[in-house]
Amino acid sequence: QVHLVESGGGLVQAGGSLRLACAASGRTFSSYTLGWFRQAPGKEREFVAFIRWSGGSTSYADYVKGRFTISRDNAKNTMYLQMNSPKPEDTAVYYCAALGGIYWGNYARSAGSYEYWGQGTQVTVSS
Repeated sequence: QVHLVESGGGLVQAGGSLRLACAASGRTFSSYTLGWFRQAPGKEREFVAFIRWSGGSTSYADYVKGRFTISRDNAKNTMYLQMNSPKPEDTAVYYCAALGGIYWGNYARSAGSYEYWGQGTQVTVSS
C-alpha cells in the first residue's frame, strides 16, 4: 500500500518562497508517476505538476510554469515542490499523488488517473 504524507505548507507572502515535501512509502517508485495537485475553496482539484520518478522528466501547468519546480530525491523517497514568487491565487490545499506506471500528457495531468493521495497541506499566499 502506497502511503503519501505532505509537509511544508503554511503562510507565505506573495513574491516569497515555500517548499512542499511529499514523503512516499510502501513501494519502489521507479515505475511511478508522481504529481502535485491543488484545490482552492469552491473550485475543482487542478493539476500543478508531475514527475516521472525514473529519469525525472517533468511537466507543469501553464499557471505555475517558471515559478514552481518539481523534483524528487531517490534516496529519501521524497518529492518536492519549490514554490517561488507565489501569488495570492496560488492559495489552496496542495496534494501529492502517485500513479503506477510511466505516463505523459493529459492522462498524467488528470486527477482521476491517480491511485494514491496524501492528506493535503494548506498553502496561503498573502498579498
